[in-house]
Amino acid sequence: MNYRRLTPSMSLLLAFEAAARHESYTRAAQELSLTQSAVSRQVQALEAQLGIALFRREGRNIVLTDVGRLYLRELAPALAQIRNATLQAVAYGSEVGTLRLALLPTFGSKWLLPRLNRFYAANPGVQVHIHSRIQAVDFAAGDIDAAISVGSEWPDLVVHPLLDEAMVVVASPAIFASDLPASATAIAEQTLLQVASHPPLWGAWFIRHGLDPARMRGGPSFELTSHLIQAVRAGIGVGLVPRLLVEDELRQGQLLSFGETIASQRTYCLVYPQRNAVLPSLDAFRRWVLDEPRTPVE
Repeated sequence: MNYRRLTPSMSLLLAFEAAARHESYTRAAQELSLTQSAVSRQVQALEAQLGIALFRREGRNIVLTDVGRLYLRELAPALAQIRNATLQAVAYGSEVGTLRLALLPTFGSKWLLPRLNRFYAANPGVQVHIHSRIQAVDFAAGDIDAAISVGSEWPDLVVHPLLDEAMVVVASPAIFASDLPASATAIAEQTLLQVASHPPLWGAWFIRHGLDPARMRGGPSFELTSHLIQAVRAGIGVGLVPRLLVEDELRQGQLLSFGETIASQRTYCLVYPQRNAVLPSLDAFRRWVLDEPRTPVE
């Protein structure tokens, strides 16, 4: 077997990987700062070198063949490893380190960003680039170094628990201004709001307070916790939200909380692949965030 055939050039591999990931030459070209025709030619050159068809045409779209999908599955981690090796070399060779950190949007704006100036004060040579992610992070793509997310299982990742999630009922002061403190029955009569990705805890709240869950008046759900908080402030209904994400609103009197918190069985964790543990920027961030006080920032 000709080893040259088995080791295509990096330009051909990058063009294929981007086109395969997007199943689009146009989007791959935008990502790689090339023309669509250049990406198409590079993919065709790779197919000619391998002697296999990696894509097939379906109308105006391109779709991976079975062997193309297999090739992508094996190739993507290898390219990610090369990117990370290069990143590590650059980080060690530069006085300024960078960390690409994925965050849940509301957690980032409500908890991390108000504290981040303290990290910069202690680590002036590190820059943290924030990426919002609602879904689980795919570290194989190589564009994220670490993430702070919620969950209980992250196979093959290094996991550092940060905060247990505790939910609290919140409402606009306008709803209960004439009836404070509000009773569980009064709360149960309101429209109940929740975040779609959170466990359905309103039923547990009803049972805890001796109420029939069948009486629940389910309202709209929200993709982002920040949107739910705004809906509660607007008086659309009452919400069951992580307390750590509404500390500002509670302290400023924009929202009222009722009753004890309910554990959601989820924990905010710093997670990353083992290969990224050697990054100086990640090591600095890990040490800081694990020592950062959990009390609200004034």
